[in-house]
Amino acid sequence: MENESTDRYEARMTTLVADRTACADVLRRSGSSFALPIRLLPAEKRWGTTALYAFCRRADDIVDDAPTPGTAVSELDEFQRQVRVAVDGGSVSDPIVRAVADTVRRFGVPPQYLFDVLEGVRMDLTHDGFETFADVERYCRHVASAVGLAAIHIWGFHTPDALPAAHACGVAFQLTNILRDVSEDRERGRLYLAREDLAACGCTPDDVAAPQANAGITRVLSLYRSRAEAAFRHAARLDRMLSTDGRLAFRAMFAAYRAVFAAVSRAGDTILTRRVRPPRAVLVAATLAGVALGPRT
Repeated sequence: MENESTDRYEARMTTLVADRTACADVLRRSGSSFALPIRLLPAEKRWGTTALYAFCRRADDIVDDAPTPGTAVSELDEFQRQVRVAVDGGSVSDPIVRAVADTVRRFGVPPQYLFDVLEGVRMDLTHDGFETFADVERYCRHVASAVGLAAIHIWGFHTPDALPAAHACGVAFQLTNILRDVSEDRERGRLYLAREDLAACGCTPDDVAAPQANAGITRVLSLYRSRAEAAFRHAARLDRMLSTDGRLAFRAMFAAYRAVFAAVSRAGDTILTRRVRPPRAVLVAATLAGVALGPRT
């Protein structure tokens, strides 16, 4: 009986090692700027954060790689079904789902954060623009803040004030993405700037697609940069609310995104026609400085 129990334990550990390896492969192939910050974590937190990243990457890839929206919906439904089964303690075939479910159990991550992420990627399948900035922020909450909220449960935090700060961090990061990717999103027929904001600044969605920026577009982009800056300032407070090892990972991620935001801000209206990203050497230097000095705003 004891041998049988030992055999089951060894089999479970063998499966867990294979699942974690599959997640690490996803992170390595992605070339993500998050790879370096994740490496700063101790082993168990590193594996948990890697599983969370692989889960998010898989959800994004389902939407981005599916040949049709209908196929993407079907694949997302199946992926979500497996996640639900796994977090409820059932058996599934997907190693990434098994790994992220193990992370949820091991670190007490509320499973709802995973389903919020899946709801967020579904928004991209039916995206027809946002009416208000509240709609934009709701999108940010699903696709970015939910990830950060899950991450800080893995890293460890010591005050409930960390939750709104983590949400602000997700908003800051996602608004940076929206500004950085505005030209690419326009080519895909997507617009993440709220129609209400465009109208208030004296322009329309068609103006975003125009080859030359006008005064209204300049005002809109300035407005979104100001909102991102405010979110970064709130998010910086998270530094003192995290465990020591979690703080290092947060500092690295925060600094990398601040470097991207700085490049986007310097580019001004030219982001309407080209995707701006700082050189890798600049990102690495900013990340290392951020780890040493803490979040700078």
